[in-house]
Amino acid sequence: MSVQPLTSQSCHTLADWLCYIEQSHPIDKIELGLQRVTEVASRGNLAALPGKVILIAGTNGKGTTARTLEQLLLAQGYRVGVYSSPHLLRFNERLRIDGQDVADDAWLSAFQQVESLRQEIPLTYFEFTTLVAFAILRAAQPDFCLIEVGLGGRLDATNIVNPDISVITTIDLDHQAFLGPDRESIGREKAGVFRSDKVAVCGDLQLPQSVSSVALQTQAKLLLINRDYYYQQQADSWSWQGQQQRSGLPIPAVPLQNVATALTVLEQLGVLPESALLAKALPGLSLPGRMQWLQRQPAILLDVAHNPQSVAYLASQLQQLRQRYPRLIGLVGMLKDKDLPQALLPLTTCIDEWHLVSLPGNRGASSEQLAAALNTVLPTVQATQHQDVAQAFNQLRDAMAATDLLVVFGSFVTVAGVLALSREEE
Repeated sequence: MSVQPLTSQSCHTLADWLCYIEQSHPIDKIELGLQRVTEVASRGNLAALPGKVILIAGTNGKGTTARTLEQLLLAQGYRVGVYSSPHLLRFNERLRIDGQDVADDAWLSAFQQVESLRQEIPLTYFEFTTLVAFAILRAAQPDFCLIEVGLGGRLDATNIVNPDISVITTIDLDHQAFLGPDRESIGREKAGVFRSDKVAVCGDLQLPQSVSSVALQTQAKLLLINRDYYYQQQADSWSWQGQQQRSGLPIPAVPLQNVATALTVLEQLGVLPESALLAKALPGLSLPGRMQWLQRQPAILLDVAHNPQSVAYLASQLQQLRQRYPRLIGLVGMLKDKDLPQALLPLTTCIDEWHLVSLPGNRGASSEQLAAALNTVLPTVQATQHQDVAQAFNQLRDAMAATDLLVVFGSFVTVAGVLALSREEE
């Protein structure tokens, strides 16, 4: 018996709506451009977000920068909405208001609203869900809206908003098919979030010239790390300096580079916390799937690092952990549109035992493709191949010694698979 495709009238659950929009435009089909999303947004004024709007672009660090901003604003009593993607386990994770994932009922109402506004205009999965999130934010009226760019900046659906301040966290090689072949091209696309006479904060340590050029063309007020703001780590504390200074701060579990960028944004908005509040809030900073300890003995660490820059950061953290763990085991699954050899290279000096897993779907890399990539940067390696994340993880976990460290990294799909398995067992 054939299954009838969903229509908007037959959508009664959040899962229905997600299936409905994916039927017409699969989630992995990307079409950059602002014409469609701008037209639909204009019909409901959806781009006019409430409160102060912070638009966050970057190759890596968007999530931790947004989480830092969110937690430090909430600690001061402000109401905060955060829109991000992708999610790990539940679609609801893509929008948080006051620290809580938005419930199904609010999503359902907003999906119906956007569908009625859309009419004949086709929208991609990301465009549709972005407008739905904006509709929810407009109804909730938080004091601050933190909006993570999905891909690039200039042509990303989130770029229809008018931010009070724009951010670029870092710039690295990723999504080259859409953003260009090098950091200069990618930087130019990400700098598309800049606005005339508005502050733009950039946390990249080696800024492409294209970013400065776009700032000059748009007359954005560009603030750069190591020029306009600074951070320095001591043995057991760190300090930040912008126009003001904060010293003796506790070291959080997220990259200091991103926290320093977040503090600069807060200073520019006039809501920089005092040192006492920072001392209380920073130790609790964390983000699922980013240097996340699943368990401590045997030790299992999860990280969604999937491009050269983010994997290099993971490698630097693992080097610090090596003295506590005699054997580091790596379980990696990645998407095939990444630069696989260069993404694996930073960990070749850290990981003692490699396990490669195939990911499903059109974009998933096979374990054979991962093996070929690993052999180009580590020719002598003997890696074990697996066809399923759950099978591989269970096998490795059962065989671990008490002093081992298992690092699960790569795609969000890989980390989500392990998190889902762990949740099922709770």
